[in-house]
Amino acid sequence: MHQDFAQRTQSQSTESKQSKLAMPGMASFARGTRLKILTWGLPGILMLCLIAVLLFRSESDARTYLSGKPHEEWLSVMPVSAALPPLAPQRTILEQGDNSISALQRLGFDRTQAALIVDASKPVFSLHDVRAGHMFERRDNASSVEIHYTVDGLHRLHLVRNENEAWRAEMLISSVSGRQIIISGSIEDSLFLAAAKAGLDDRTAMNLVDIFSWDVDFSRDLRQGDSFKVVCDEMFDEQGKVVGTTIQAAEFINQGKVFRAIRFMADADHADYFSPDGKSMRKTYLKSPVKYSRISSRFSTARKHPVLGYTRAHRGVDYASPSGTPIRTIGEGRIIFAGWKGGYGRLVEIQHINHAHSTRYGHMRKIAKGITKGARVHQGQTIGYVGMSGVATGPHLHFEFRVRGQAVNPLTVRHTPAEPVPTGKMEAFNSISGQMVRQLDASPMMLAWE
Repeated sequence: MHQDFAQRTQSQSTESKQSKLAMPGMASFARGTRLKILTWGLPGILMLCLIAVLLFRSESDARTYLSGKPHEEWLSVMPVSAALPPLAPQRTILEQGDNSISALQRLGFDRTQAALIVDASKPVFSLHDVRAGHMFERRDNASSVEIHYTVDGLHRLHLVRNENEAWRAEMLISSVSGRQIIISGSIEDSLFLAAAKAGLDDRTAMNLVDIFSWDVDFSRDLRQGDSFKVVCDEMFDEQGKVVGTTIQAAEFINQGKVFRAIRFMADADHADYFSPDGKSMRKTYLKSPVKYSRISSRFSTARKHPVLGYTRAHRGVDYASPSGTPIRTIGEGRIIFAGWKGGYGRLVEIQHINHAHSTRYGHMRKIAKGITKGARVHQGQTIGYVGMSGVATGPHLHFEFRVRGQAVNPLTVRHTPAEPVPTGKMEAFNSISGQMVRQLDASPMMLAWE
């Protein structure tokens, strides 16, 4: 124990000596610093003061800044909404040969869901009747999925499914505005070129053809200088796009002969066209089974066949048209044959309502859906499409008109008119007819916005 005490005493003595040795060094440093400051003089002292002031202000500003800002760990958490914004709409446009199932699958629905959507729409609109060029749109929201299908310019099919619910369908009617215009044109090359130049769209031009197709054969009767005039209602959607037109009155001058037609509601459910004196524009038969084409071969008792090479009777009229052009029946009746028939290729034969007349339509590319033996057809209904099946050198329709089985020249068949305006409605018709005739006599112009 005496030894430990002696060692501690010796250690403390050693530390004391080291401290005494260090003190002269510190004193020497202090004296050196004072000498340096005295050597700098007044400018050096001022410089040190300025540095001290700047350091103090920087520290003060930093404290002030930190005191005005909450500490990072103390920041309050801002609430974030759990609902995500709706996704951008998805759209797909139907193409030729397309169907609603394939279109819905392109929008992300599996085949089962697509079938459920089609079934849900049936009470409102059949999605089996979709058309090329029309659009499907899908919208995904937070708790629902919506589908829109454009039926026409005025109607949209709307389907919606909320969470854990079945699909529901409704038909939406778009709001439209309208105006009435008078448009006229003169034919130089073709009716459709003249119509487009005058400002008529193709759909309205086809409606014009339909109105006068009982009196004018647009395949063979048109001449340069023929003219037309139309009083037409145009309908526009909210974006200003034309969504529909209705011809209220029309005039067609063919080879100097004037034809006029007035639209009139002969009954509560159906509008038709009549001449200004009340006679129906409709006739028993249309003048042509193809709306717009040219005659490539006429009815003849002796014609050299272009394929077979020998002379034989040609008991019909050939209408040259592009492959796929719709073929329409010229009158009401019942189908007595639909299928392949030798040199005719694909043929449809119709017995008309008086049972004495029948018509044949040959060389079809395709027979229309639903056109089978025993089916009833109405005037103007599409029964097939122009082709070159059977013995044919190019796409055309071979058309025959038969009376009690005997082929006659279709171009010479007389067309009796349908029922005129009922006697009890002649007063109302005359009022509308007089107004429309005055507008047809007027210069082309925009009449009024509705």
